[in-house]
Amino acid sequence: MTLTLYSYWRSTAAYRVRIALNLKGLDYETKAVHLVKNGGEQHQAGYREVNPQGLVPSLVTEDGHVITQSMAILEYLEEYQPAPSILPEDAISRAHCRAAAQTVVSDIHPLDNLRVLQYLKKQGWQQDRVDTWYAHWIHEGFKALEQQASSGKTQFMHADYPCISDICLVAQIYNANRFQVPLNAYPRLTEIYQHCMVLDEFIKASPEQQPDAPEVLA
Repeated sequence: MTLTLYSYWRSTAAYRVRIALNLKGLDYETKAVHLVKNGGEQHQAGYREVNPQGLVPSLVTEDGHVITQSMAILEYLEEYQPAPSILPEDAISRAHCRAAAQTVVSDIHPLDNLRVLQYLKKQGWQQDRVDTWYAHWIHEGFKALEQQASSGKTQFMHADYPCISDICLVAQIYNANRFQVPLNAYPRLTEIYQHCMVLDEFIKASPEQQPDAPEVLA
C-alpha cells in the first residue's frame, strides 16, 4: 500500500505536503477533493469519514492511519523517512525554522484561507476590500520573515537545502502572487523563493502541475 494524499490543487496546505513528499522522494497517490465545486466536496459525508474536520490535506499512511494538518504531516514525514531531512542540523536552527514556518501557518494562512475569504464575501464585503484584507496579513507576516531571513547566510531560509520554513514560504508566496500582492519589499524572501522554484521537487508540487488542476485557470 502506498501513501495517499487527499489534496486540492490550489490548497496552500496541501501544496506544502506535496513539496515535502517530493523532497523526501516518496511515491504517493493523489485523491482530489474539490473545495469549491458542488458546494465543496470536503463537506460531503464520504470525505468527512476520512477527515472529520473537512479540510485538506489528509495523508493516509501505508498501514491505513490518517494524519491531518499539514505541519503534523510534515513532522511525520521527517520521522518516517529522516533522509533527506527537511529540518536544519542543529537545535537552534531547527527552532528558528519551525518558528518561521509557524509565522506562515499560524499567523498568515488562517486569516487568508478560503473559508475566511468566503465568509467575508457572505458578510457583504466587496472584492477590493477582501483583497486589502488579504494583502494586509501577508505584509504583517512577511515583514518579520524578511528581517529574520536577511540575517542568515544560508542559501535557503535556515540551511543550504530547503527545509520546512522554505516549504511554507513558497506556498504562501504562490498565493501572494495569485492575489497580486506586491513583494518588492521582500528581496530576501523573493530570492529564497527563486532558489526553490528551480528545483524539480517544487516545480512538480506546484498547483498548475496537479492532476485536478483545470486546463484553463480562473
